[in-house]
Amino acid sequence: MAKPRLDVGSVLDGFTIGPCVHTGGMAYLYRVTHPDHSLPLLMKVPVLNEGEDPAAIVSFEMEQMILPRISGAHVPRFIAAGDFAVQPYIVFERVAGETLYQRLPTLPLPAQEVAALGAKVATALCALHRQPVVHLDIRPSNIILREDSGEAVLIDFGLSRHSQLPDLMAEEFRLPYGSAPYMAPEQVFGIRSEPRSDLFALGAMMYFFATGVRPFGDPQSLNGLKRRVWRDPVPPGRLVPDVPPWLQEIILRCLAPDPEVRHPTAAQLAFDLSHPDQVQLTPRAHKLRQDKWSE
Repeated sequence: MAKPRLDVGSVLDGFTIGPCVHTGGMAYLYRVTHPDHSLPLLMKVPVLNEGEDPAAIVSFEMEQMILPRISGAHVPRFIAAGDFAVQPYIVFERVAGETLYQRLPTLPLPAQEVAALGAKVATALCALHRQPVVHLDIRPSNIILREDSGEAVLIDFGLSRHSQLPDLMAEEFRLPYGSAPYMAPEQVFGIRSEPRSDLFALGAMMYFFATGVRPFGDPQSLNGLKRRVWRDPVPPGRLVPDVPPWLQEIILRCLAPDPEVRHPTAAQLAFDLSHPDQVQLTPRAHKLRQDKWSE
């Protein structure tokens, strides 16, 4: 019988359960050890309490399917998984480093730092999209910078889409799931197969890091989410005059409602962020006001 919480010191399939280090709306994270693994490890266990959001179970199943199929420096190394019939869990590498969420008290950041962080995340997204997975929940708390190399590591694949696997989230739910401040317009309308949705989320995050303000706020309704389809954000240079035109150009291109207008790939976005002198400027680079309603 699956347990909603695990006891510290108990042993599950050879893994000794340590302290719970995170309690979220959909899962618990425990530090664990195993005699056959020298890596620092985490065990993720879904929230199974009666009456909890069923999306917690479905998203956990998605992550159980996706994490063993992806690899590389930009994702945690998968170790093991447990069956729902006994005890569902996922064990993976505990990445040493800080999440970008821990940068929020220091916002706004200088333009060069925003671009450097954005380039690292875009590089990680490029590696993920080639696997072929769209993350669909890019936000500061889901990005860790490795302590040793500084590379960006993407975590939490419960809302992700693998093009070669069933999309359980789309099959089970009609309402969009994701983080409202960063969700791309096409996600709001149920499209979960567009890699450039992740570029929109990264653009929203860079806007936030450059200005200290979220480009679309934190809407709590479907109508609020849809507003980003027909209303552009205040140009970041209007809020922070030190934002250079090349960075505003990149950010606003990422935030285009039409995915076709955004960078074609994460690799091209990473290149632009690393080579500001080669960014082709358009009128959006110098905008200081939102578009009129008629536009």
